[in-house]
Amino acid sequence: MSALLEITGISKQYPGVLANDNISLTVSAGEVVALLGENGAGKSTLLKAVFGLVKPDSGEIKIGGEPIIFGDTAGIIARGVGMVHQHFQLVPVMTVAENIILGDEPKSGLFINMKAARAEIIALSKRYGLEVDPDAVIEDLPVGMQQRVEILKALRKDVKLLILDEPTAVLTPQEIDELLGVIRNLANSGVGIVLITHKLHEVMAVADRVVVLRGGKLIGTTSPKETDEAGLAQMMVGRSVVLQVNRTEAKRGGVVLEVKGLQVRDDRKILSVKGVDLSLHKGEILGIAGVEGNGQREFVEAICGMRHREAGEVIINGVATKDMHPHSAHEAGISHIPEDREKHGLVSSYSIADNLILNQFDQEPFAKGWIRNLGEISKNAISMVEKFDIRTPSAFNTAGSLSGGNKQKVVVARELSEDLPVLIAAQPTRGVDVGSIEFIHNQLLSARDKGAAVLLVSAELDEILSLSDRIAVMSGGKIVAIVDSKGADRNYIGRLMAGLDK
Repeated sequence: MSALLEITGISKQYPGVLANDNISLTVSAGEVVALLGENGAGKSTLLKAVFGLVKPDSGEIKIGGEPIIFGDTAGIIARGVGMVHQHFQLVPVMTVAENIILGDEPKSGLFINMKAARAEIIALSKRYGLEVDPDAVIEDLPVGMQQRVEILKALRKDVKLLILDEPTAVLTPQEIDELLGVIRNLANSGVGIVLITHKLHEVMAVADRVVVLRGGKLIGTTSPKETDEAGLAQMMVGRSVVLQVNRTEAKRGGVVLEVKGLQVRDDRKILSVKGVDLSLHKGEILGIAGVEGNGQREFVEAICGMRHREAGEVIINGVATKDMHPHSAHEAGISHIPEDREKHGLVSSYSIADNLILNQFDQEPFAKGWIRNLGEISKNAISMVEKFDIRTPSAFNTAGSLSGGNKQKVVVARELSEDLPVLIAAQPTRGVDVGSIEFIHNQLLSARDKGAAVLLVSAELDEILSLSDRIAVMSGGKIVAIVDSKGADRNYIGRLMAGLDK
């Protein structure tokens, strides 16, 4: 196989952080190379350099034997490099077709030829087994379908090298299997692929080689034939990682959170939660399993004061609450780890220290009247950064400077620091590395064992199965079954999620 991508001696320094430290690696045509490492290990920085989005301090990158010009993203794309970013680069109000052709529209005279664009996209989607509706509006699509649009947008350019940054972070198990098949087919057709993922079973299933970064350095190269998931985790983290959750028997108490007849509309004013009844007990984790887009987001947001309730009651410790806003939900006793940490979990321009007290910024000991107690804010931040292993040069750096996993740790640290009676965790480990997943899982179990009533909403069925004491399956805006996690059958729950069993 010919060398398609050659990275030689790449280094990149940011204030207080050496993101890449003299990294060299190659990718051949037709090869799938998985790039692994903890959050903040330097993976995204390296691949942004390949795509021309970051200018390294030193080193060289060649594509097809020719050096690239850093900053010339258009020239790099023209040479056959495509990148699918972790955070979608789509225009929500535009259609699938409009997004895919954006910047390279087929013309008929002076006008865009949408008929030709639609035909091209239909043919492209069939060719790669990624069926999409070219006329659908992006904001109306579930995240799995949006991911397909991102991939098709990259593949339209006759890609020779495809970079995938966390492509399965928001996909269902079925969609993940489909995408892994697409990756393998692309490689078989001669496309070189670089895959960033935190899901080690995906690496074992699809990668030809595995390159591991830690602390900005290249630690080693291996292959699925030479190692296993535990070995990969140890290379990434530098210690052995417990991949299976050690969950003790729950000591379940009385009902803390009760939901009766809850009805909620989505952003399109369509009824997405259709009369849900649910009880959550002290000292248990109740998992909500379901394919994304079946009302889970609206259900959580209605309970946490982020969305209007059309009908129904939310009762906390026997007290019926009114249609709340997030601050009053917090005051009623609800901690909330939101599914979108960027949009709802953090203020990126604020310091880590200030983000750690967003729920209590106006309360003692962090404030007295209008006066902030900077000493207590600093003391709390330093303690939380250490306790929750938030990787940062300083607790007073902005939250936006953190990697994805460390941003999530800030949210988890804040929401667990008060020991409120109800903890609602929505997609708590989305896009974080194995070490951080282990840590967050242990924190959720610790909260349960201290007596919190924990509602866990996750698209990761394995996460639901390993952490939950009971599992409620949500489909079509309704709870279609509640099962005990002991002996729960994965395939049966999967069928319930897909609406195949009642």
